[in-house]
Amino acid sequence: MVKIRLMQTGTKNRKTYRIVAIDESKRRDGRAVEILGFYNPLVKPPEISVKKERITYWLSVGAQPTESVRKLLNL
Repeated sequence: MVKIRLMQTGTKNRKTYRIVAIDESKRRDGRAVEILGFYNPLVKPPEISVKKERITYWLSVGAQPTESVRKLLNL
């Protein structure tokens, strides 16, 4: 099953995240099927950039968003 979840990037104490479609059996930072956007919580206000049409596509084919991604996207 494909999940839409956050992939951690950045350095120690400067974490940023990518929103990715990834097989649920892969590790958090494993190879993603597709990068769907990014999230930077360090700036005020937090910066979120997503490819809405690709997220809609992945949701339509059965991908499940994690709870944190669901909150970011307000699903």
